Amino acid sequence: MTATEVPAEAAPAPPTFESLDPRTGDVVGTHPVHDAAAVDAAVARAVEAAKWWGALGYAERRRRLGEWRKALVRSIDALAQVVSDETGKPLDDAKLELVLAIDHLDWAAKHAEKVLGRRKVSSGLLMSNQAASLTYAPIGVIGVIGPWNYPVFTPMGSIAYALAAGNAVVFKPSELTPGVGVALADTLAELVDGHPLLQVVTGFGETGAALCRSAGVGKIAFTGSTATGKRVMAACAETLTPVLIECGGKDPLIVDSDADIEAAADAAVWGGMSNAGQTCVGVERVYVLEDVADAFTARVVAKSSTLRPGGNPAGDFGPMTMPAQTEVVRRHVEDALAKGGRAVVGGNESIRPPFVEPVVILDVPEDSSAITEETFGPLLVVNRVPDLDEAVRRANATGYGLGATVFSKKRGEEIAARLRCGMVAINSVISFAGIPSLPFGGVGDSGFGRIHGEDGLREFTRPQAVARQKFALPIAVTSFKRTSRGMATLVGLIKMRHGR
Repeated sequence: MTATEVPAEAAPAPPTFESLDPRTGDVVGTHPVHDAAAVDAAVARAVEAAKWWGALGYAERRRRLGEWRKALVRSIDALAQVVSDETGKPLDDAKLELVLAIDHLDWAAKHAEKVLGRRKVSSGLLMSNQAASLTYAPIGVIGVIGPWNYPVFTPMGSIAYALAAGNAVVFKPSELTPGVGVALADTLAELVDGHPLLQVVTGFGETGAALCRSAGVGKIAFTGSTATGKRVMAACAETLTPVLIECGGKDPLIVDSDADIEAAADAAVWGGMSNAGQTCVGVERVYVLEDVADAFTARVVAKSSTLRPGGNPAGDFGPMTMPAQTEVVRRHVEDALAKGGRAVVGGNESIRPPFVEPVVILDVPEDSSAITEETFGPLLVVNRVPDLDEAVRRANATGYGLGATVFSKKRGEEIAARLRCGMVAINSVISFAGIPSLPFGGVGDSGFGRIHGEDGLREFTRPQAVARQKFALPIAVTSFKRTSRGMATLVGLIKMRHGR
């Protein structure tokens, strides 16, 4: 157990569980299963840490978060190894995840004061005797429940921005990647004078539920499946704890007639197959216009046919990190083929747990589970459409609304504006996630609230509006000294200003 992992509060010691390398089944680490009492104790410590951290002010928090950024850079190889061991992803993919997280931390620390600091706002004509200002105060303690597919980058989208806004954090990583969470927090511990600013609680669903119900938590930031997100919301409702929910997606890629076909195919394969397809904003559905469908499909087949899953360093991507996800992929492949889809790369034989080889299926009916449900595996569905209107209609015909990708030389912005989702990449893939100033989040079954960017900083604060009277108005209207003549004068002013 390390300095940032919540200690057992009383004998006997809590039960433990093991994190495993999904490629080999080897034990990576052993961690405690924290119960509600341990979670409550962590939150209580975080309440005190938040008071200390909030009192430091923006400049000092920025300095210390800058030191953390440097510590993460120094530890990047060791942290990447832990990520690779617990998720099975290639080491370079783990390093890319860390690089992006470090860049987001830097942005959040440097922009917090500008975004959240006190600023004057207009009082308007009627209230011109008032000085109006707005500030964003930290909430206090933020509970972060993270996923296993990007166990650093995704939770850091909440952790970094919550810390920059002046909060303390209690982090519950996935039970599949607890060591990543502990290693991440350890890099900050020595930079905060012993204050438990970022604590880690480990365990299963019960531990996460305890964090949701803990009285000292001011907000929960959750990333995971839609079904689990609903359970998190239900648990938080018991204490009226606000939530930020980032769930899955069924992200489309639209290929227009004038698209760069080579670039579009490369983006589709990377977006659909990298990280073994276990990316919430990864490409799962492709709608390509009829007149370029053959050329696009040929390139997708050529590129994906050469990819192979495996361990470091041979594999292009790793295994299914969560064993049960393999069966989801199998079910979607079987359903797509049974309903008339045509496999041009792989098929049922591609599913060899814990690995799944690339699968590309054409002409899949829109009622297939491979279209309607999140697959979260290296399965790419490519359907041709007669025109752009049909591509947009199909892209929007889902309860999800996380991200999307568009390839078009002339109509990219136009197409993006018609898509019902939180983020769009034009002539690239997943690029919005790497830009710290852009908010990240979805609509519908993909959740609500935003991480990253100015919206992400404000997400972990409470706005406070202040009006300070500079002088008394000659006509009293918010007093029992109000007269009919005074109100008549006020109404006359409103008619002159707003009635014409």
